[in-house]
Amino acid sequence: MNVHRKRLDQILVDRGFFGSRERAKRAVMAGQVVIEDQPATKPGQQVRPDANLKLKEQDPFVSRGGLKLDHALEHFKLNVQDAMAADLGASTGGFTDCLLQRGVSKVFAIDVGQGQLAWKLRTDNRVVVMEKTNARHLNKKHLPGEIDLIVVDCSFISLKHILPPAVALLERNGNIVALIKPQFEAGKEEADKGRGVIRDPNIHDQIIHSLHQFATEELSLNWMGIVESPILGPAGNKEFLVWLEKY
Repeated sequence: MNVHRKRLDQILVDRGFFGSRERAKRAVMAGQVVIEDQPATKPGQQVRPDANLKLKEQDPFVSRGGLKLDHALEHFKLNVQDAMAADLGASTGGFTDCLLQRGVSKVFAIDVGQGQLAWKLRTDNRVVVMEKTNARHLNKKHLPGEIDLIVVDCSFISLKHILPPAVALLERNGNIVALIKPQFEAGKEEADKGRGVIRDPNIHDQIIHSLHQFATEELSLNWMGIVESPILGPAGNKEFLVWLEKY
């Protein structure tokens, strides 16, 4: 008996895996779809309507950044339930997604770019999208409410330029969890030497020591802890997450 076959992307829509063929096509091209225990590679592949289709396990957050923050919050045992938060350098929204899944009441997703934040976060009523906004120029009048948690994932700029305005936004006893990216903290000579990748553990130590001194002495913050990121940054850079407290 002949069985009428259909395009894979259409069957994925028919079965409710995705809301559109375009979304189904992207999932197939990303290697997220499995047919009869074999990875699918072509959205237009002709498939039996009763074929065994599965989706690979999805990442828990909209970007890898969420894994980094989640690891840090778990390591520090930092409870963010019901917190009013700001995400500086939100980009796609990995940090924002992580915070929402951990129960924050609201997140101000702030980024100098535009159109990067994942759609599911844009449409979440707990997220206030602040695009084309430079975190260095923010003050409390821009963020209504009491901010008691700030997370930071910024590129092409040192945390020494981001932490001062972050502290000004934060309520007393509030917390900051910031991603340290050595390639943006090191001097030009060190960065150029490794073509943007900082591998020398001595330089890592120097960067952390310098940030510790800056945070505790110049900003009067409590340095609560630091942990290595569970995944490497772009080009293989080792990264760290630091927990700071305003008192």
